[in-house]
Amino acid sequence: MPDLTPTLTLAPNIDDADDFYADLLATHDGLSNDASGALNARLVLVLANHIGDRSVLSEALKAAALK
Repeated sequence: MPDLTPTLTLAPNIDDADDFYADLLATHDGLSNDASGALNARLVLVLANHIGDRSVLSEALKAAALK
């Protein structure tokens, strides 16, 4: 039986990645550093909730920390 444990995807996987990046930058446009940081924190929590799997989130934390 195949292992169905979710794993973190690090290979490019975003449709229209350049458009998404432009949207991300536009969302931050005009914000102060504090407001931009708060937006990033909210975005991380929204996406973490969407992922939901604690082991995948742990992998993501390690990858983001370059560990």
